[in-house]
Amino acid sequence: MMASHRPANHYCVSRPVYSKRAFDEDNDRQIPESRSFREKLSASSNSRAKQVLKGLFPILDWLLQYPTKQWLPSDVISGVSTGLVCCLQGLAYALLVSVGPVYGLYAAFFPILTYFFLGTSRHLSVGPFPVTCLMVGSVVLTLAPDEDFMRPGNESMVNGTLLESESMEVDISAREAQRIVVASTMTVLIGLFQLGMGVFHVGFLVRYLSDPLVGGFTTAAAVHVLISQLKMVLSVPTHSHNGFFSLAYVLSDVFRNIKQTNVADLVAGLLTIVTVMAVKEINAKFQHKIPVPIPIEVIVTVVATGISYAVDLNSRYGASIVHSIPRGFVPAQFPNIELFGEILGSSFSTAVVGYAVSVSVAKVYAAKHDYKIDGNQELIAFGISNIFCGCFSGFVATTALSRTAIQESTGGKTQVAGLISALMVLIVIVAVGPLLQPLQKSVLAGIVIANLKGMFMQICDVPILWRQNRTDCFIWVFTCISCIVLGLDVGLLTGVVFELGTVVVGFDAVRVFKKRNKALKKIHKLIKKGKLKITENGLVPVAPLGVDNEAFESEQDPEHVEGGAQQEVEDGSRQEIEVEVQVDWTSSLPVNVTVPKVNIHSLVMDFSAVSFLDMMSAKSLRLVIKEFIRIGVSVYIAGCDGTALCFFDDVVTRDLLFLTVHDAILFIKLEASNGNISDPMVDKISQMQDDKEPLPFTEDEDRIETYDNQHLVGSVQFYSW
Repeated sequence: MMASHRPANHYCVSRPVYSKRAFDEDNDRQIPESRSFREKLSASSNSRAKQVLKGLFPILDWLLQYPTKQWLPSDVISGVSTGLVCCLQGLAYALLVSVGPVYGLYAAFFPILTYFFLGTSRHLSVGPFPVTCLMVGSVVLTLAPDEDFMRPGNESMVNGTLLESESMEVDISAREAQRIVVASTMTVLIGLFQLGMGVFHVGFLVRYLSDPLVGGFTTAAAVHVLISQLKMVLSVPTHSHNGFFSLAYVLSDVFRNIKQTNVADLVAGLLTIVTVMAVKEINAKFQHKIPVPIPIEVIVTVVATGISYAVDLNSRYGASIVHSIPRGFVPAQFPNIELFGEILGSSFSTAVVGYAVSVSVAKVYAAKHDYKIDGNQELIAFGISNIFCGCFSGFVATTALSRTAIQESTGGKTQVAGLISALMVLIVIVAVGPLLQPLQKSVLAGIVIANLKGMFMQICDVPILWRQNRTDCFIWVFTCISCIVLGLDVGLLTGVVFELGTVVVGFDAVRVFKKRNKALKKIHKLIKKGKLKITENGLVPVAPLGVDNEAFESEQDPEHVEGGAQQEVEDGSRQEIEVEVQVDWTSSLPVNVTVPKVNIHSLVMDFSAVSFLDMMSAKSLRLVIKEFIRIGVSVYIAGCDGTALCFFDDVVTRDLLFLTVHDAILFIKLEASNGNISDPMVDKISQMQDDKEPLPFTEDEDRIETYDNQHLVGSVQFYSW
């Protein structure tokens, strides 16, 4: 009767907690159907070829089944809406790379073409992203600063002397050419890194970029973007700065030249920021009532371009405008390989950041629409896309949450919407582009700043992290401050190292075992010298020089512990009895030995993705398991049938195998509730008792028999292999 009240998508499963041995006892293994080698080879070859082909070109998985009548109208509407935003963001984000706006259009066009065939996400909007654009831009400014392109300008003569300070100006065309070479070369190298990581299946590296680390990094990147665009909104001259404390130097230049602010640019920038942010709030608040989000960036751009052209802001008020957006494409060019050595580190960090951002966004929408994302294929797709884009003078592409949200919320079903958005960008490149030449750069900067709100709102995560997990909070804050002070590339590396220090280093089981034995050896010596006394409650110190300590008068003598008085054999010698010494490794020890804390009592390894272990792997795994067992940490393996693990013995038995991680966790909880995990650790020490003489202990550490069983509450560690 109760089941009738449950929703239709709810189900319950009731079964015993299964270890592998218990499951095999209750169920018979089905013998697979026998086929000839030729049949197996033929079937395997055909299925393998199809699998490889679909893996390399995920488009084959859905394009042949594309329901045109149901999905095409939605994809067209979504593609048009997203394409308009792509155009404007491409123009705006080119400012972050310090190249001409037309190259932002290239970056918004070329990557979509290759991702359409190679990508596994159906909703990702591929193109420029402010964080990665800024990382490329910082390298561009470092390798091609204004100072390298100074040329003689309008010379002035005083008494026949040339005034050098007034005779130099920036060769803009030469600077522009060199900067796009640096940006496109770095984009190709980023693509090569991503392609290599995808081919060698090292996408797991992104696991070390946790949510707190990415949150702190992107928030710091938003600060960098804001300050870099501040000079555009104010239209004041600044020098090129990069590296440590670069933000402080930029702000210093801005405030030093604040009196040169162009009022027309400032007003246009501020109005753009306020208008775009206000309308985006309306779009978010009424998203269920508005069929298509208001394309406010497009509206603002069109209005601002019209006003600038009609009033002639550039000539009359000195406003900084886009000036040149040529029609068409530039010829493809090969990257400058000589620059690879100078941009190697920055390219790798940008490749990892770009991949982490795109995959995290893709997984959100894949979970929402019930399909899977292949991380390694995404690396290959973005790698080839960036190589292709870089060869056509574009810069690095990944994705942006705002564009992807528009593509999905306006009804986009597949990457057909992305292809149509590329068509919209193409129209701007070949036809509409020159009409945007009167547009003020401060308007583009305002669009960039207005789109930073989502990244700045991540600051609200800090109090939540502080309440939930202070380690994650420290990672967020440390990464953010490091990236602000040291720069994005060095700051990211610093944050990763800090995170690894908090989540990967842990404890060394061998070191723990050696330290515990060292401590026990010293305890033996103190007992032998009469400085420690064995009681029912463990070890207590004895007063020096034979003086009794009244504080321990009620404690029992060692000869009365565990069975009362000492017993003598017929020849008068005393028999060896065994006593238990309670050693609580979580508290302070009576000896001066620092024993590392063990914060777990159980370790679960998920082997569901492991299909084979060679001899050396199995041998190493067995050694690791034994190292954990001897310090009191129980080890369990889940999702493995045991046929690949040929290393069982008296210590490492098949009882550690479980069907699933859930079975293993339930078993651990059951063991803890039954009290099978001892608390605290008990070391059984065999010792000879004597009436007056101290207990004789061996000096040989290998003769010490230890049974390490430490219980720490609430500490089950889970690893996925």
